[in-house]
Amino acid sequence: MSLVILSLGMVMSSSLAAKTLKIATVSPDGLGSMKKMRDGMKEVAKLTEGRVKFKIYPGGVQGDDFTVLRKMRVGQLHGGILMASALTRFYPDLQVYNLPLQFRNRDEVDYVRERMDQRIIDGLYDNGVVSFSLTDMGFAYLLSKHPVRSIEELRNSKMWIPDGDPIAAKQIQSFGISPIPLPIVDVLAGLQTGLIDVVMVPPMVALALQWHNHVEYLTDIPLMYIYSMLSLDKKAFSALSREDQGTVRNVMDRVFKEIDADNRADNEKAYDALISQGLTKIEPDYSELDMWRAIAETSVNVLVAEKELSLESVEILRKHLSTVRANSTEKSGE
Repeated sequence: MSLVILSLGMVMSSSLAAKTLKIATVSPDGLGSMKKMRDGMKEVAKLTEGRVKFKIYPGGVQGDDFTVLRKMRVGQLHGGILMASALTRFYPDLQVYNLPLQFRNRDEVDYVRERMDQRIIDGLYDNGVVSFSLTDMGFAYLLSKHPVRSIEELRNSKMWIPDGDPIAAKQIQSFGISPIPLPIVDVLAGLQTGLIDVVMVPPMVALALQWHNHVEYLTDIPLMYIYSMLSLDKKAFSALSREDQGTVRNVMDRVFKEIDADNRADNEKAYDALISQGLTKIEPDYSELDMWRAIAETSVNVLVAEKELSLESVEILRKHLSTVRANSTEKSGE
């Protein structure tokens, strides 16, 4: 009898230990990154002998990033592949990479990320979100139905921002623009109907979501750096054994580092594809560039003053940017 009870207990224990993590993303299925992610999830299931499995919902079927977060709060989902901007309520300083006109090129991004990524990952973890290697989504450019060379032309536009992102709204409004908030799943329809006529988005995203078919111009200035990450609810992750947590971390960190590198190359190809498919590249009014940057700096200072962002993180970013630019100047002068 005791052996039967022991056996039943072992079966029940094994059953309770098994966990299926439900993950959602707006990314359409079929992308190379999705294949790598699915392969990684299968690897986790194999290495944990089925104790940890993933079920993924692609293509926005569970809603946009903010809807996914709401479903995570009530336990309907355990995580999502989310744009960083959706996670500001957990750790506001993660938006330090998203500030307008901070980075001027990829070398600056690489230098800063090498020194600040872990700060963001740790900040999220301390506030209930488990994340893995951050994923490059690239520089966001203005894609529009009409030429946008100046701030005035942008102010006369119907510009989209993600619904539910008050920080993005404040930054855009600092340029004197009244943006139109929409869920990302409604942007395509907004472009088709003329509700919006400008989006600020990385080329890879524009292609994947088919937005490029409804705009005609690309303003050639990298306005903002965008990144995303796989984010899991900390409580759900903590329910796994320590050994299984380590397995998930090792596999997913490796997978998303690979996706990060792939996205870099894919974005460069996507930029060229947008131009080759008929978008007209518009040079910005460079006489206004200093004004754009001054307004951007003012918007950052306002966020700090309103405690939407810590001065410490901004100063760390600025210190790293000053260093990498000084190093670049020295090398160019050799």
